[in-house]
Amino acid sequence: PFLRIYYFTKCFQNTVLVWIPCIYLWFCLPFYALYLQHNDKGYIRMSHLSKAKTAIGLLLWLVCWADLFYSFWERSQSIYRAPVFLVSPTILGITMLLATFLIQFERMKGVQSSGVMLNFWIIALLCAIIIFRSKVLHALNPDAFRDATFYIYFALVLVQLILSIFPDRPPLFSERVNDPNPCPEESASFLSKITFWWISGMMVQGFKRPLETKDLWSLNKEDTSVEVVPVLAKNWEKEYLKTKRFKEPLKMLYSPSKPKKETNPDEDTQEEAEALILKPQAKHVEPSLFKVLYKTLGPYFFMSSFYKIVHDILMFSGPEILKLLIKFVGNKDAPNWQGYCYTVLLFLCACLQTLILHQYFHICFVTGMRLKTAVVGLVYRKSLVISNAARRTSTIGEIVNLMSVDAQRFMDLATYINMIWSAPLQVILALYFLWQTLGPSVLAGVAVMILLVPVNAVIAVKTKKYQVVQMKCKDNRIKLMNEILNGIKVLKLYAWELAFKEKVLGIRQEELKVLKKSAYLSAVGTFTWVCAPFLVALSTFAVYVLIEKNGVLDAEKAFVSLALFNILRFPLNMLPMVISSMVQASVSLKRLRAFLSHEELEPDSIIREPMKNGEGIIDMRNATFSWSRSDPPSLKEINLTIPEGSLIAVVGQVGCGKSSLLSALLGEMEKKEGHVVMKGSVAYVPQQAWIQNASLKDNVIFGGEIKEPFYNKVLDACALLPDLEILPSGDRTEIGEKGVNLSGGQKQRVSLARAVYCNTDVYLLDDPLSAVDAHVGKHIFDYVIGPKGLLKDKTRILVTHGVSYLPQMDTIIVMIDGKITEAGSYQELLKQDGAFAEFLRTYANADQNKDQEAPIGFSSFFIILIFLLSRPLSVSSDSTKNAHHNSTTNLEKSGGEKKDWKLTEADKAKTGSVKLAVFWEYMKATGLVLSFISVILFLCNHVSSLASNYWLSLWTDDKVINGTQQNTNMRLSVYGALGISQGIAVFGYSTSVSLGGVFASRYLHLDLLHNVLRFPMSFFERTPSGNLVNRFSKEMDTIDSMIPQIIKMFMGSLFNVIGACIVILIATPIAAVIIPPLGLIYFFVQRFYVATSRQLKRLESVSRSPVYSHFNETLLGVSVIRAFGEQKQFINISDYRVDENQRAYYPSIVSNRWLAIRLEFVGNCIVLFASLFAVISRYTLSPGLVGLSVSYALQVTTYLNWLVRMSSELETNIVAVERVKEYSDLKQEAPWTIQQAAPESNWPHEGKIEFRNFCLRYREDLDLALKNISATIHGGEKVGIVGRTGAGKSSLTLGLFRINESAGGEIVIDGYNIADIGLHDLRFKVTIIPQDPVLFSGSLRMNLDPFEKYSDDEIWSALELAHLKNFVSGLPDKLNHECAEGGDNLSIGQRQLVCLARALLRKTKILVLDEATAAVDLETDGLIQSTIRKEFEDCTVITIAHRLNTIMDYTRVIVLDKGQIVEFDSPNNLLQKKGIFYYMAKDSGLV
Repeated sequence: PFLRIYYFTKCFQNTVLVWIPCIYLWFCLPFYALYLQHNDKGYIRMSHLSKAKTAIGLLLWLVCWADLFYSFWERSQSIYRAPVFLVSPTILGITMLLATFLIQFERMKGVQSSGVMLNFWIIALLCAIIIFRSKVLHALNPDAFRDATFYIYFALVLVQLILSIFPDRPPLFSERVNDPNPCPEESASFLSKITFWWISGMMVQGFKRPLETKDLWSLNKEDTSVEVVPVLAKNWEKEYLKTKRFKEPLKMLYSPSKPKKETNPDEDTQEEAEALILKPQAKHVEPSLFKVLYKTLGPYFFMSSFYKIVHDILMFSGPEILKLLIKFVGNKDAPNWQGYCYTVLLFLCACLQTLILHQYFHICFVTGMRLKTAVVGLVYRKSLVISNAARRTSTIGEIVNLMSVDAQRFMDLATYINMIWSAPLQVILALYFLWQTLGPSVLAGVAVMILLVPVNAVIAVKTKKYQVVQMKCKDNRIKLMNEILNGIKVLKLYAWELAFKEKVLGIRQEELKVLKKSAYLSAVGTFTWVCAPFLVALSTFAVYVLIEKNGVLDAEKAFVSLALFNILRFPLNMLPMVISSMVQASVSLKRLRAFLSHEELEPDSIIREPMKNGEGIIDMRNATFSWSRSDPPSLKEINLTIPEGSLIAVVGQVGCGKSSLLSALLGEMEKKEGHVVMKGSVAYVPQQAWIQNASLKDNVIFGGEIKEPFYNKVLDACALLPDLEILPSGDRTEIGEKGVNLSGGQKQRVSLARAVYCNTDVYLLDDPLSAVDAHVGKHIFDYVIGPKGLLKDKTRILVTHGVSYLPQMDTIIVMIDGKITEAGSYQELLKQDGAFAEFLRTYANADQNKDQEAPIGFSSFFIILIFLLSRPLSVSSDSTKNAHHNSTTNLEKSGGEKKDWKLTEADKAKTGSVKLAVFWEYMKATGLVLSFISVILFLCNHVSSLASNYWLSLWTDDKVINGTQQNTNMRLSVYGALGISQGIAVFGYSTSVSLGGVFASRYLHLDLLHNVLRFPMSFFERTPSGNLVNRFSKEMDTIDSMIPQIIKMFMGSLFNVIGACIVILIATPIAAVIIPPLGLIYFFVQRFYVATSRQLKRLESVSRSPVYSHFNETLLGVSVIRAFGEQKQFINISDYRVDENQRAYYPSIVSNRWLAIRLEFVGNCIVLFASLFAVISRYTLSPGLVGLSVSYALQVTTYLNWLVRMSSELETNIVAVERVKEYSDLKQEAPWTIQQAAPESNWPHEGKIEFRNFCLRYREDLDLALKNISATIHGGEKVGIVGRTGAGKSSLTLGLFRINESAGGEIVIDGYNIADIGLHDLRFKVTIIPQDPVLFSGSLRMNLDPFEKYSDDEIWSALELAHLKNFVSGLPDKLNHECAEGGDNLSIGQRQLVCLARALLRKTKILVLDEATAAVDLETDGLIQSTIRKEFEDCTVITIAHRLNTIMDYTRVIVLDKGQIVEFDSPNNLLQKKGIFYYMAKDSGLV
C-alpha cells in the first residue's frame, strides 16, 4: 500500500528523510553558485532579517552537532547504536553550514529573495513533519535527548521557512534608489514572484480609476533598449564580419579597379590565392540572424524549455491520479487516508502545474518583448548608416514594416516555438499512457485524429483564399466611401446620394457573398474542432469493445482515456498554427537579414579634420563620385579648393549635379577615386526642408543647448518673427508631421534657422531661397547668407537659381553634366564669355522681358489675369499660405478637442448599463428568431454532450458477467447516437451564429451608410473624415469577421463551465455549498482584471504610434541628421519611445499571468472539492460517476481561462456595434422627398426666384452670414453676384440649394416655397456648375449620368456642346473611359468641361454658376461662357463672378457686402453710380 505513514521504519526516518533535503541542496549548489557568480546585483547591507537567518542557521548546525556528540558520548558509555546515528547528523550539520554560507553569499551578490533556499526549507520541513508525526505517535518509548534536539530542530526549520518568505532590502547603489517609479518585481519575494502577487497594487489602482501613463512602472533594467540592443548589435557585427571574411577577398579578386594599398607583394598574392580557394564555398555563407538572436536571448529563453518539460510531464499526473482515485472508490476496503492523499496530490500537482506553466509563459513573453525591442533598435540604428543605393531597394513603408509587422511576428513566435518539440513529446506521452490503458485499439482514435488534420488544413487554405477576396472588396468599398465623403458637397448639390448608395451596396453585396461562404466554412471548422474528441473516443471505445476478447469498459479505462484524449487534442491543433507561425517568422528573418546586410556609407571616404589655419577649408582633388557602386559617376574629376570664410555660388541647369556636389561633401555618395578633405564642422540645408514633429523651438535648436539672445537673433535674421505671431502659441507651437501646418516658405526658413543656430564652420545651402517669396528671399540673403549677414565669417556654399545675388559672391562655380566647367568671380566669368555668360543671358532676358511686356500689348486686365493664373501654380506664395494655414490650425485645434471628446464617449460606453443595450442592438440586427435558435442549439449541443458522457458512466458501471458486459451493442449505439446529435447541434449553431453575423453586418452597414448620407453638410465639416472612414473600415471589419467567432467561443466556454458544474453537482450534491463562493471569487477577479487590462491595452496602443512616426521622420531626414552628426540623439529618442511603449506592454502581459494564475487556482479548487466530496461519499458513489465528475473538473481550468479571455474580447469588440450605432441618433437633414408637397413634374416652368427677407447662418453659435436679403429675379434673367471675399456670395447658393436651412425669411421659386418641398425635388430641378470640379472614380458615363436616365445620343450631344466630343471620341473606351480617383487623369480644364456637360444634360430652368478662379485657361473660359449664353438662353442664370469681365453683358448685377445687398442694377447703371462695383471694375482695369 501507498505511503504507509503509520509504519515508517526508524531506519527510513533516519536515513532517507534526513538525506532528501541534503541531496537537493548539494545537487543545486554548483548550478546556483554559477548563476550567482554571473548575476551580481550589488551588495546588500546586513539587516535584522539576514542576521536572524544566519543565527538560526548556525543554531541548526549546533543542534546537529549536539546529536553527533551525543552519539560519541553514547559510544564512550558503550551503548552501541547503528552507524546511521553518526552519519546522518554529520551530513545534516554540514548541509546546514552550507545553507548558512549560501544565505550570506546571496546577500553579497544582491539576491533579495531566493527560491532555492525557500524550496530547501520547505522540503526539510515536509520531511521533518513525517518524523515529527511518528515521534508523537511513539511517544511511549522516548529517547529523551534526541527527541529534545529534534523538536528544537523542527521549530528552527519552521522559523527559517517563515523568514525566507520575506524579501531582503534592495542592494546598495542599485538604480532602484533614484528611480521615481520602480517596478516592484525586483524587490518582491520569491513567492510573490511565482504567483505574480507584486502586480496586485496596479490592479487595485486600475480598478479604482482608469490608469494613466504616470502610473506605469519603469522597465526592468534588463528589458530596456540600452541593455538589449547593444548586445544584439555586437553579436550581429561579429557574425557579419565572420561571413564577410569569406567574401572580402572575393571582392578584391573581382574588382581590380579598387586602388590597392601599398603592401608587401607576397601578402597580396597570398590573399588572392586564398580567395581562389574559398571561391566555391563563399556562395553559401550568409550571416545567420537566427544564430545571433539565439546568442543574445537564448540563455534566458532556455529556462523556459526546462519549465515546459516539467509542465508537460506534470500534465499526465492528472489522468494517472484519476486512475488511482477511481480504483480507490471501486475498492470498498481501501483505507480512507489513501483517498485524501490522492485528493491532496491531485490538487498539489494541479497548482504546481499552474505555477510552472505561467513562469514558462512569462519567460516567453518577456523574451518576445526583448526581441521586439532589439529588432526595432537594430533596424533603427542600421537605417541611419545605410547607403543611398541600399535605401533605394527598400522603401520607407517596407522598413517601417520590418519594425512593426516583422518584429511582431518574432514576438508571437517566441511564445510558440517550444511547441515544436513539446507537441510531439505530449503526443508520444499521451499515446504511451493510452496504450497502457486500452491497448492497440487506441490506434483507431489516433487514425481519426490524423484524418482530421488535413481537413483542418484544407479549411485554413480556403479561408485564406476567401480572406484575400474579401480584403479586395473591402479596399474597393473604402476607396469609394473615401471619395463619397470627400465629394459629399457635390453629391448633395446634384442630389446624387442614391446613385452612390447603390454603388456602395453593390460592392458590399459581393463582400457579403464571400462572408457567407466563409461563414459556412467556419461552421465546418467549428464542427470538426468540437466533434473531434468525441469521434476519437467513440471510434476507440467501439474498437475496444467489439474487437478485444475481454473488452470490459470500466470506469477507470473510459475516463482516464477520455482525460488523455483531451490532453491530446491541444498539441494536434497547435502544430499547424506553430508551423505557419514559423514559416511567417522565417520569411521575416530573411527580410530582416537582407536589410541588416545592406551596404553602409563609408565614413572615411571624406577625410574630416579639425579646423587649423591652412590653405583651404575644403579641398577636392580629382574626385569622382556616384550614387551607388553600379551607377555611372554623377560627379566627374572635380578639382576644387575653397578658402576659409568665402561665399561660393554653384549654378547650372537642372540636373547638372549641383546638389550632388553638396551630398558628396557630406559623404552621402560613393567615392570612386580622388581625395577629399574637409575641415571643421558642417551644417546643411536641404532643398526639401525636413521638419520634425516637435515644437518650432525644438526644430531650430535641434538638440543643442539653449542660448536665448542668439536664438532670437537667428529667428529675426531668418524672417521667422512675423510667422511666430501668427502661430497659435508662438515658438512653442507643435508642428505636425512633415510640417503640415507650415507653408513651404516657412518650412524652408525653419530649416535654415536650424543650420544657422548650430553655428558651425562650413555651411552647405541647397537652394534655400527658391521656396520663399522674393522679398523674403532678399531679406534672408542680406541678413543671413550675404556679405553682411550673420554668417559672414563662415564658409558658405550656396546652390542657387537666383541671378540677382550672383554679383555679391566671392566665387561662382558653373557646373555642366557633373563637371565644373568654369569658376571665378562674377566679373571674370562675364569676361570669359563662356557657358556662364550664356546662362546669364537666358535668365536675365527672361527677367527683362517680364518688365517690358507691361506697357505694350493687351489691356492690363489680361496681364493681371495671366499673373493670377500662373501664380498658384508656380510659387507657393507665403502670404496666401499663412492665411490659409491659420484657419487650418484653428481647425486642427477644434479637431483635437473633438478627438478627446470622442474618446471619452467611447469610454463611457464601456460601463455596465449600456452594454446590455448594445448586445440587444446586435441581437436585433441578427434577427431575434435566429438569435434564439442559436441559443437553443447551443443548449442542445451541451445537453447531448453531457448526456453522452453520463451514458458512458452508466455503461462503465454495468455488471461484468463471465468476463464481458451485457448489452454492449445497445450501450455503444446510444452513445453513438447522442454523439451524432451533438454534432448536428454544433453544426447548426455554428451556421446560425455565422449567418446571423452576416445578417447583422449587412443591416448595420446599410443603416450606417443611410444615416451618413442623410447628414447635413455641417456634420461633415465638423467631423474629420478619418472618423467616418474608420467606422466603415475598422469597425465594420470587426463586426464582419471578429464578433461571430468570439460569440461562438464565448458561448461554447460558458456552457462548458456550466456543464462541468452540473456534472459535479449530480455526482456529489454536497458541492452546492462550495460552487457559488468560487463563482463569486471568479467573477470578482475577472471584473478586477478587465478594468486594468483594457486601460493598459489602450495605453500600449497610444504609445505605439510615436515609435513609428519618429522612425518615419528619421528616414525622411536621415541626410540632415548625418550632416549635423546628431545620430546619437536620435537613437536615444527612438530607444526612449520604444521603452515607453514596452512600459505599458510589460504590465499587460504580467496582468494576464496574474489573472490566469488566480483563475486556475479557482479551477484547481473545483478539482479539489470534486475529488474530496467523491472520497467523502465513496460508499454511495459508483466509480463511473466519480470518473465523470473528476474528469469534467480537470477540464474546468482551461474553460475558465477561455471564458475570461473571450468575455473581455467580447466586451472590447462589441463596442464596434455601439460606435456604428452612435450615428443613428444624430440630427439629419430634411426628408429627400415629400409626397404631399411634391411640385408638378414640369416645375419650375418660368424660373422666377424671389428672396423674401432671407437670412442664413452657418452654425447656431455664429452670426448671420446673410441678413434680410430681398430681391426678385425674373424668369430668363442673367444675374451676376459680386462682392469681396467673405461678402456672402457662396452663402446665397447654399441657401438656394438648402445646404444650409434658412434662419429667417424664405426663397420662393415659381410660387413654391422651397422650404416646404423635398430636398431631392428641389436639387434635381436646379443645376449648379460648382467651383471645384469633382469627378468620382468610375466611367465617364457614370460621372455624367449616374442614374442612367439619358440615352447615349443625348450624352454625346451634351459632350459636343461642352467641346469635349473630340477628346472623348479619341479615348480608347469612349464613354466607358475610367476616371481615376478625384478625376486625376483629366486636366482641371477638362474636369470643368465635364461639369458643364452635366449641366447641359440636366438642362433645368435655373442654372447657378459658381465660377472657377484659375482652373481653366482663358480660351476654355470663353468657350464655356459662349455655350452658356447660347444653350441657356431662356433659363435663369445666376453667376457668382470673380472676374468681372464675364458678367459685363448680364441683365443685372447684385453687389453684396457683409451679407447684405448694397447695389442691384444693370452693370452700366452701376458703373455710372461710382459705387462699390465701379471700384471693383477699376481694380480689374475694366474702366
